[in-house]
Amino acid sequence: MNDVLDVAWRLLAVFVAFLVLPLVVGQTEHKVMAHMQGRLGPMYAGGFHGWAQLVADGVKFAQKEDVVPAAADRRVFQLAPAVALLPYLLVLITIPVGPGNAVGQAVDAGVFFVLAVMGVGVLGSVMAGWASANKFSLLGGLRTAAQLLAYELPMLLAAASVAMAAGTVSLSGIIEGFHWWWVPWQLVGAVVFFTAGLAELQRPPFDMPVADSEIIFGAYTEYTGLRFALFLLAEYAGIVVLCGLTTVLFLGGWNGPGGADGLGWLWTLLKTAVLAFGVIWLRVSYPRLREDQLQKLAWTVLIPLALAQIALTGVVKVVISS
Repeated sequence: MNDVLDVAWRLLAVFVAFLVLPLVVGQTEHKVMAHMQGRLGPMYAGGFHGWAQLVADGVKFAQKEDVVPAAADRRVFQLAPAVALLPYLLVLITIPVGPGNAVGQAVDAGVFFVLAVMGVGVLGSVMAGWASANKFSLLGGLRTAAQLLAYELPMLLAAASVAMAAGTVSLSGIIEGFHWWWVPWQLVGAVVFFTAGLAELQRPPFDMPVADSEIIFGAYTEYTGLRFALFLLAEYAGIVVLCGLTTVLFLGGWNGPGGADGLGWLWTLLKTAVLAFGVIWLRVSYPRLREDQLQKLAWTVLIPLALAQIALTGVVKVVISS
């Protein structure tokens, strides 16, 4: 009975984090972009420092009419936001926040599980683009599919390098086997993993599938109200998951001063928050890539770098074992 209650409490904690952390990232993005770009609007809503901006956005989405195009595939159109959002909840359940039982549900093949489920989340955008009966939405869906094919491979290869180094595909096992000298050793793989993750999330400068100046808003053009808000929530949830996975795989997760004495969760959240700030910073700082530039970066830069990282890991492992 106690084991059941323990699992229930941990799953509840993950669900609460899933509801809260993406909203925190969204609110932070409003403020960071307001400061970096000199935007005044997000600094006034609600008074002090625009604290109610996110509340105002939520009320706005809730008031909008829920419209389904007459020619759309209604069932697929309505299902797409859930397909885009829920996989990130499943991934968040498996990310260890601290040592011991500080994880929703430990999975032995954690690396394979999280990468497979994250790939399913991208299919929500493909479904939305196909079902909307809109040529701009279809173009956005096709761009999403091409982006997924290009960037899933370097992301998988970079994660495989860490699994090779740790000798396990368990996320908790990778953290437990972590050594700080791994950081410079796996630095190239970390950059490849993080960049590929941004592309899968369609975050700037990899936002070609939404490209508002070209195809209105891509796969999400026909969505309104709360269904559109779910796609935005999925994007912010994806940021939390990507930054959390990068922390676990490449930055030692809960490892840090006092990490083994109950402060591990704090180190995990702090590292995740710093990476999330970097995601927002990139959105403000860099222009959108062209489609050919996006594909060229994946196939001619990231994949060779990921393969080189795996080769380096193999050499280092041989040297260590001998």
